[in-house]
Parts: sequence; structure tokens; C-alpha cells
Amino acid sequence: MYLGIIASSTGLLLKTQGLKVSSIKVDPYLNVDAGTMNPREHGEVFVLSDGGEVDLDLGNYERYLNITLTRDNNITTGKIYQHVIEQERKGTYLGRTVQVVPHITDAIQDWIERVARIPVDDTNEQPDVCIIELGGTVGDIESMPFVEAMTQLRRRAGRNNFLQIHVSYVPVINGEQKTKPTQQAIKAVRSAGLIPDLIACRCEIALDQGALEKIAHFCQVDNDQVIMVRDMPSIYQVPMLLEQQGLIDSLKKILALDTLTISETLTKRGEQTWAQWQALTGTQTRNFHDTVEIALVGKYTELHDSYLSVIKSLEHSAMRCNRLLKIRWIDSEHLEAKTQISEPAKFHSAWHAMCEAKGVLVPGGFGTRGTEGMILAAKYARENKVPYLGICLGMQIAVIEYARHICGITDATSEEFHGAAAPNKLIMFMPEVNKDTMGATMRLGLRPTLFQEGSEWSRLRALYHGKTEILERHRHRYEVNPAYIEQLEKGGLSFVGKDDAGVRMEVIEIKDHPWFVGVQFHPEYLSRVLDPSRPYLGFVAASAGLLSAVTQQYQDGGAQGLAAALNGVALNGSGMF
Repeated sequence: MYLGIIASSTGLLLKTQGLKVSSIKVDPYLNVDAGTMNPREHGEVFVLSDGGEVDLDLGNYERYLNITLTRDNNITTGKIYQHVIEQERKGTYLGRTVQVVPHITDAIQDWIERVARIPVDDTNEQPDVCIIELGGTVGDIESMPFVEAMTQLRRRAGRNNFLQIHVSYVPVINGEQKTKPTQQAIKAVRSAGLIPDLIACRCEIALDQGALEKIAHFCQVDNDQVIMVRDMPSIYQVPMLLEQQGLIDSLKKILALDTLTISETLTKRGEQTWAQWQALTGTQTRNFHDTVEIALVGKYTELHDSYLSVIKSLEHSAMRCNRLLKIRWIDSEHLEAKTQISEPAKFHSAWHAMCEAKGVLVPGGFGTRGTEGMILAAKYARENKVPYLGICLGMQIAVIEYARHICGITDATSEEFHGAAAPNKLIMFMPEVNKDTMGATMRLGLRPTLFQEGSEWSRLRALYHGKTEILERHRHRYEVNPAYIEQLEKGGLSFVGKDDAGVRMEVIEIKDHPWFVGVQFHPEYLSRVLDPSRPYLGFVAASAGLLSAVTQQYQDGGAQGLAAALNGVALNGSGMF
């Protein structure tokens, strides 16, 4: 995780210099993509605009660098071997024996060189720099072909075109910072052919001078080639920590960046981005007036990385609202009556956390476990006028709850929960989706949502500046059953957003509620540090009692006006806080 933060922070610092930056994540596992991975084991699956299901670190790159990546920006062993085998079947290798070296290693290098040149930002120009994050651990068998490929790529790229930052953990044992693991790791990576230009040392506390000098001495680098990456109050402050240690100067020197011609427009944009980032995240300029507590009701709460993009979106919105975010993690099973019998302490603790929170969020997920608890959470939020946001499954849960308790369909359910034979399937399997294959068979990627005629009152629509059409990323295989729409709307549940065909329900909202919104898409995938997702921003603002101010400022002066309204100060920038 922290490897991705360091990679993203490095890319951001390059962007502040006016450079166009892209990113590639290399995952040595055999899966073709992350789509079928269990969130409890691997963390969330991040979805790109082209529908690619990729590693969560690509989300970090997009959020920090404000870029749009493709599925090819995530390389896996499975993808590389699949590509090479396909080429072998076509006869591309002219009957030669296909081997790891040179065919696999060449395929890795060719892939990187091709993808590194793909435009990823609004300039639509070839990037100047590509950040490549090689996951795994030095010495892993599965990483060896990639390490060899990187060794060859360094030579292929040539002088001043390749820089390696090695990230190593420096533990503290009995009060002493131990450098031996870093020394051994550098020795191993050097023996494999890679020569680190910089060593980034992950540590809980600042690296003391003795430890720094020991690492520099035994790893045969200068002191200024050792970078300390200590724990920060916020991960968004890591770029400033790296900048203070002269990382920008090191990058310029090793990559000869001063020889590049950078337009005045991009240079100015880089300066503005850095000013905005510091204003938003710097400890000297942030004044949290209050805390906003959010109950996150899910089924993978034991591994917070399962909801990484959700957490980041809440953080972006809380920072924009000048509030300190506190998430109350609630396992949805603990809200159910069966838990009251089997584990009463967990039941009462979960409901206490629910009642203490100022907003209730039910994120996406799959399967039946814990869904009755989610329905109870939606019911609590609706009845008690507590702001509610349902994402994907969370929206479907809200529809089922409304049907059961307002529209009188007491056995309302989802086909996912009780199968195709269930009499009142308010949520059904999408007809065009393959039920037999799991990987990449859902409705994926960037798709349009149209706000419906008569939805001008919508609180969510107002945050999109009153647009009639928006683009958001999707990842689902179930949807609201169109046969029940009329009955639900007569009962007071408004379907304010639908797909471009008018068939799929994309956004629900309750008119006489402070904020009760459900969206079929996943807005967290497009949330950015400097540009929060609108559904999340509205939800957090409503939970903090700021929705009217946020909505008014978005309509009157955009994010800059909002910043001034909430902070009482004017910030420099180009319409972004």
C-alpha cells in the first residue's frame, strides 16, 4: 500500500514541475486481472473507465495525478504469459523455443514502452515520465522475470532515462532502528542486476542520522540518496515530506529533466496544483472546526482496504468541508437479530455506533451474508432522517427496504439473495450478463446516466451543476427490476437518474429526506483529492449540516467559492480548492 503512495507522491511532484506523468503497476500474480479476487485477501478491485478491473494502487495514481488510465496500465504475470502464448500460437516466434528469457522479458519491456506513451490527461499528449511500480518482494520467484526485465529496460532506455527508487522498511526493535533488512534487500536487488538510484526508507518515526548514514554506507550510496518516509498524520502530506528532502532536485539531476522543454501553460498549471495541494493538505493551513462521523456498514470491514476508494472519497469530501473524518466500521451481520442472540455485545455495540454516527453509508459488495443488516441500516437512516448514501449494492438494499416497509411488498428481495424463483425480485440479474463466467462479465466502466425530467429538485443533481447527463464508472451484475418501478415511484421513491436507454435505474432519491441517495454506479472511482465525488461530497456535507452551503457555493462560485465560504479565507488556484 505505502509503495503505491510513494510512487503516486513521486508522480505528483513531477507534475508540479509541469511534466506529463503516467503510471504502470506490475503485479506478479498469475491472475489476468483483479476482478475475481476476494476483497478480504487483496483489497478492493478498482475499476477504470475502459472497464478494466485492476489493482487498487491504480486508484492512488488516478487520485493523486488526476489522470485516466487503461487496463493495460496494470501488468500481471497472467497477462504477459497469455500474450506470449497467443503470439506463439500465431507463429510469431517462427518455431523457436519460447522461453522466459528473452520472450517473456522482452514482452514485459515492449508492453511498458507501448503503454508509457499513451496519453492519460487532458493534454492528450504523450507523457514525459512514466512511474512503474513493481509489486512483490525481492527474491520472490514470481517477481524474477519482472526484475530481469527491469534490468534490461534500464539498458534499453539509456542514460538519464531510467531511475530506480527502492522502498524498504526500517523496523524499530527495542527502541533501535534496524537497518540490516534494508542492507540485505539492497544486496539482493543488486545481485539481480538492479542498482537503486534512491532508497526510500519506510519508518514509523523519523530516521535518525546514525541509521541514515549506516544505510548509505553499507548500500554504497550518498546520504542524499536516502529518503526518509515516516508516518504522517495524513498520507496526502507524503508529497510535501518528499519535497522537503529534495526529491524534486534528485529527480531532475538523475533524469536530466532540465533538458526538457515544458510549456508555460503546463508550468503554471503545475504550480497551481502544488499550491492547491498544500492548501488542502498542509498542517499549517488546515483548521478542522469539527468532526463528521460516518457509519460504514459493510461485510468486509475487517480489511479496510476492501473499501479503499470509498474511504478516500470520504476523506476528499471531509477535507473539502473542513471536517475531520471519523469512520465507524460496522459489520452488517452484527446489526441482525441473530447476532443479538448469539453475540449480544457485538449487536449492541454495532447499534450504538450506528446511533452515534451522523451519516450512514452502505457500499458495494456481493453475496447474501449481512444483507439483512444492511436493510436494517437503510431503514434506520430513512426513518430517522439520517443522511444515507447507498453505492451499487447499497442502492439495491435501499430499494428492497423501501419496497418492504413503504410499498407493502413484505417479501421483496434480490435474485442474488434468494435465486431466480423468488416471487418478488425487486433486484434481478442483468439479462445480458454471463452467469457461468466470473471474470470481466459484469457491466463495467464509464457509462452515462441521465437525470430525468422533473428531477430538478434533486439534491444530488444540484451538485453536478444541474447537468442533465453525467458519466460515472460501473461494476455490477444485478439491477432494479423495471416491473416494479411504477409501484415504487407511487410510494414516494424517485428514480431521478436512468441510463441512456431509460431502462436501467441509476439514481434513487427521497424528496422529503435531508439526504437519502442511492446510485448504481461507483462514484468513488472518479473522486480526486482536488475534486471530490459529488455523491460523496453531498453525503458528507449533509452529515455535517453543510449541504445548503455546499450546494449554493457550487452553483454560485464553484469549489473556489465553497472554500472561501467554509474557511473564511480566499485560496489561490484556478477554481479548485
